Amino acid sequence: MKRILSLILAVMFVVCCFAGCNTGKPEETTAPEVKDEAPALKTVEKGKLIMATNAAFAPYEFKEGEEFKGIDVEIAQAVAAKLGLTLEIKDMNFDTLLNVVNEKKADIVLAGLTVTPDRQKEVDFSISYASGVQSIIVTEDSEITSVDDLLAEGATYIAGVQLGTTGDTYATDDMGEDRVYRYVNGNEAVLSLLKGEIQCVIIDNEPAKKYLDANPGKGLKILDTSYIEEDYAAAFAKGNDELRKAVDKAIEELIADGTVDNIIKKYIK
Repeated sequence: MKRILSLILAVMFVVCCFAGCNTGKPEETTAPEVKDEAPALKTVEKGKLIMATNAAFAPYEFKEGEEFKGIDVEIAQAVAAKLGLTLEIKDMNFDTLLNVVNEKKADIVLAGLTVTPDRQKEVDFSISYASGVQSIIVTEDSEITSVDDLLAEGATYIAGVQLGTTGDTYATDDMGEDRVYRYVNGNEAVLSLLKGEIQCVIIDNEPAKKYLDANPGKGLKILDTSYIEEDYAAAFAKGNDELRKAVDKAIEELIADGTVDNIIKKYIK
């Protein structure tokens, strides 16, 4: 029995020794789980950010030849770059822009677009990236010297506006349908003013200055008093929260690093 017990102990000792030996090979480890990358943003066309605009609203958006330029164009380019997307721009009439995003024909609207309660019922907006002022263009010999003259009780002055803009909305609310003439773009309204068909044009201040520059020596001026002040933002289809939040984050970063301010200063001296 002693011999058998000794043999068993000897075998156990040998087995333990082999189990504890270092073979010199690295221990096998389980490879860390590789997480999938975040899914790409869902856009109308994969890899693209399609921007709807009305390229007749300098300095926010306009064309030189076939090239789109302006504040909104460069901001959209910077946003698209941050999102890893290629920007594509579609030019159309201003009053169709909100329908275009809701019909999924574009991802975003950037068009010097003002945030208003009525528009918020139709689309969702990004954070504001710029502010604007609605101004009044008149002839130098005009009897209209202030907003008060235009809106005075008994006044019959006719105002020209760009169809679907906030100038259109505000003027119609303040003056009534009969005293507001609507045009496809601001340039047509200014030409109508020069012909004496209307007595003023209500439009954003920066485009107003461009129209005066384009018509030197023709007796036009901008009133010192503004019609209203407002904020510009990008518009999205209702409920497109994923893209809206991604664009908001990109705009916040572009504001923080000075990119937006530099773009605006490039066009507005």
